[in-house]
Amino acid sequence: MHPTKEKPDIKIHDLEFELMISEKEIQDRTNEIGHALTQKFKDSVPVLLGILNGSFIFMADLMRACDMPCEVSFIKLSSYSGTTSTGIVKSIIGLQTDLDGRDVIIIEDIIDSGETMHQFLPQLLDMNPSSVTIVSLLVKPTAMKHDIRVDHVGFEIPEKFVVGYGLDYNEQGRNLKDIYQLKKGS
Repeated sequence: MHPTKEKPDIKIHDLEFELMISEKEIQDRTNEIGHALTQKFKDSVPVLLGILNGSFIFMADLMRACDMPCEVSFIKLSSYSGTTSTGIVKSIIGLQTDLDGRDVIIIEDIIDSGETMHQFLPQLLDMNPSSVTIVSLLVKPTAMKHDIRVDHVGFEIPEKFVVGYGLDYNEQGRNLKDIYQLKKGS
């Protein structure tokens, strides 16, 4: 995670952020994961299940990096308020796709404590999918409180608050092409 060229710090609301992962690094890693999924699911038509809101940009790029037929569905799960997790997962938009006997690829923007997946996976498994694969753009291994198997990780990052490429700070910053971390002293 070394930016190829420096970008200026940015300000969102009252906080300053500095570049953490460049757009090129994100695209290169997304293409690698897309190739791996294509190989794994070449004889299947998996359902890509995006966890809203944060995963939508990563999911769109990942779908384009996959050379296989697939279907798309979304569910909205939330456990954040501002820059911290509340620990309580709220399902806001429910799943409408029948997953019985289907290969499901969960697409997440970030897994830190693992609480969201820990609470959601039992509900998903009750829908009797053939397989469940978890893909997360970002994982904070030192923040994990639950044993969640993430099959494909874009980047492991330290316990820093990040924005950009779908991730937000109080609903702003999702449109940034790079990923930025909270600047020290902010």
